[in-house]
Amino acid sequence: MNLPSKIVVLLRATGVAMVLLVSTVTAVRAQAPAVDPAAAARGKGIFGANCSFCHGAQATGTEQAPNLLRSPLVFQDKGGDVLGPFLKTGRPTLGMPSFASLAPAQVSDIAAFLHQRLTEVRGKRLPEAALLVGNADAGRAYFNGPGKCSTCHSPTGDLAGIGTKLQPLALTTAFLTPQAKPEQVRVTLPSGEAVSGTLKFMDEFTVALIDSSGTYHSWVRSSVKSVDVTDPLAAHKEMLPHYTDTEIHNLLAYLVTLK
Repeated sequence: MNLPSKIVVLLRATGVAMVLLVSTVTAVRAQAPAVDPAAAARGKGIFGANCSFCHGAQATGTEQAPNLLRSPLVFQDKGGDVLGPFLKTGRPTLGMPSFASLAPAQVSDIAAFLHQRLTEVRGKRLPEAALLVGNADAGRAYFNGPGKCSTCHSPTGDLAGIGTKLQPLALTTAFLTPQAKPEQVRVTLPSGEAVSGTLKFMDEFTVALIDSSGTYHSWVRSSVKSVDVTDPLAAHKEMLPHYTDTEIHNLLAYLVTLK
């Protein structure tokens, strides 16, 4: 496969000055994923040939690109399940091309190498203050402005006390890669009546939901007027390719002030 000579700004959105407590990865996953040594060895070769110029041979970063061992995306990844979609999209606005042609097996091998490196450095603690390098006022402005956070969240509502409830590492992963939530669906019948609820099943033939009373409904899709599905995490997914390092650091600095 013909790969670019280097991956420019890989995982830039989550890496460049974010010094994380690697030993607290268990706050993100109960157990670190097992690493296949053979896969890690293959991944090291792929990484070395294509990524090390910017990210360093050991993935600890250079002046050109961040330390990938401090990336929440790497922490969240298991077998390439997070890195794969990110690499497929790329960060064109920041100079990182799409890697849509990267084979799943190659992504998995790169992930194995990065997780092996995490295993090697796990337990080396850094001061928690090193996490908080952003500007809280700028983070507040981003929250209420271009970040669009305030369209769904409120510092006095669902986020009240979030800075006390979550440590900085968990808080970072919470807004970068939040836990999946059930999709909501609105089915409009030929009569114009609409039924809404939590999507339970949908394919090209059938749609089913459970409404707010707990009642199960199912329809043949060809018999209804329209089916509209809402992904509660759509805004987070939309923003992920656009975050800059500064925006992430500033947003974290603001969120930790919500005591």
